[in-house]
Amino acid sequence: MTRIEPSWDEAREIAFDFGKKLPIEVIDISHLIGRVIAIDARSLVDLPTYETSAMDGYVVCGSGPWKVVGEVKAGAPFRGTLNNGEALGIATGAVIPDGAFGVIRWENALVNGEILEGETSARKDFRPAGEEAKSGETLIQSGTSLNPGMVGLLAASGYDSVPVFKKPRVALLLLGDEIQLSGTPKDGLVRDSLGPQLPGWFENLGCEVIHIEHVSDTLELTIESLSKVVKSNKFDLIATTGGTADGPRDFVKPAINKLGGKLLIDKVAVRPGHPQIFGEIEGVPLIALPGNPQSAVVALMTLGGSLIDAMFGRDLAKLRLISSDDQFDAQPGFTRLVLGNLESGRFRIGKHLGSAMLRSLAHAEGFAICTNPPTTLRWLGLPL
Repeated sequence: MTRIEPSWDEAREIAFDFGKKLPIEVIDISHLIGRVIAIDARSLVDLPTYETSAMDGYVVCGSGPWKVVGEVKAGAPFRGTLNNGEALGIATGAVIPDGAFGVIRWENALVNGEILEGETSARKDFRPAGEEAKSGETLIQSGTSLNPGMVGLLAASGYDSVPVFKKPRVALLLLGDEIQLSGTPKDGLVRDSLGPQLPGWFENLGCEVIHIEHVSDTLELTIESLSKVVKSNKFDLIATTGGTADGPRDFVKPAINKLGGKLLIDKVAVRPGHPQIFGEIEGVPLIALPGNPQSAVVALMTLGGSLIDAMFGRDLAKLRLISSDDQFDAQPGFTRLVLGNLESGRFRIGKHLGSAMLRSLAHAEGFAICTNPPTTLRWLGLPL
């Protein structure tokens, strides 16, 4: 059943509920950055695995002065027990030997020949085993997009390879005859700004755009292009731009109908981005974005972000409350998404907010979400 103009929150839920979790692949840890982990990654060892020194210096046993009887290097543990009155030079990260009392930092040590003097206390500058994490403790939850620090943590905890969700494969169809693909616009054409930017937005959401096609404004060509990508069985998601309204040259909805697809959402009660569409053809989800750039990104974040969350096994993103000194308004019964930035924890509205404008989008971190009648102000960050 087609939902006509559901609320913005309802549209997110519909898209999310349609999403199916993607298959999993196991990849080497050197290729994990930006991938979405498919397990709750638990530490395979204590971190640190051994009790180690937090500083360069000397590790001592008993009270001083001490006789320096050797040294302990990182990766080369001392074999034996440190006896009363003895000391070992020790490097940061080296294993604390049995019998040790404390560490005297290098800069605080007084050494005369083999004799060491200085002050320390019990277990001073010892880094306990398991201080950061215990073996079996969850380090990263399933559905998390991995950053470099997370990859380092997984490596430190013993992983060589990790199960991740496969990237959603996207076909992007850019509809319209008014688009100029290069150079400065002339003769009533507009320079294509969606073709260059949408792949980046999809990639930041964790997807892989593997097909981009420009399609002229005819019903026949729209049907042909959609049919081709559906029948290829290569894609997890189809996205189109333009042709989503009800004018004489808007062919997305008729094309879905001709191909035996289902129209699940016809327009959303949101500004900008009102004429967005969500449907499916032979089980492949289709997100139809309006042609205006800011409207297209709003629709992508509304429908695409929610669908992709489901594909990665996540919960539907919960949006935190924010505050602002700026004034907001929305059309009665509509949600409005306003571009801007958080500054010192408060939202500041951007400039150039028209649905066809790009300047605010180029410099914004996300959207403030407001409704009419007004309730609360929420934050939806862009995938930067």
